[in-house]
Amino acid sequence: QVQLVESGGGLVQAGDSLRLSCTASERIWSRNVIAWFRQALGDKREFVAAITFSGDSTYADAVKDRFTISRDNAKNTVYLQMNSLKPEDTAIYSCVSGPLVRFATWEYPYWGQGTQVTVSS
Repeated sequence: QVQLVESGGGLVQAGDSLRLSCTASERIWSRNVIAWFRQALGDKREFVAAITFSGDSTYADAVKDRFTISRDNAKNTVYLQMNSLKPEDTAIYSCVSGPLVRFATWEYPYWGQGTQVTVSS
């Protein structure tokens, strides 16, 4: 079974931190890149961060220096630590998986359900 399950979203205040988790089924975990995209109300989905199986990470400029992506191979789980959150970070965050680090949504064949992050000012 191919599955990605996100957790950890919620409502926080500006400046707070939040950690998202994405647990992947074994079929996805062993070969693929895991990434996060987000979509604010009325906006297009945008790339947030990605991490390869070997641990190399890539970030969007908007979150660089505030967000950290990491992976725990023993738990098949990727984490997105989000610090210094801003109201503009409010979005549905989706965990995705694909063979390579790419910035376009169509490059990732596997998607989770998404988790809402809301940052109040």
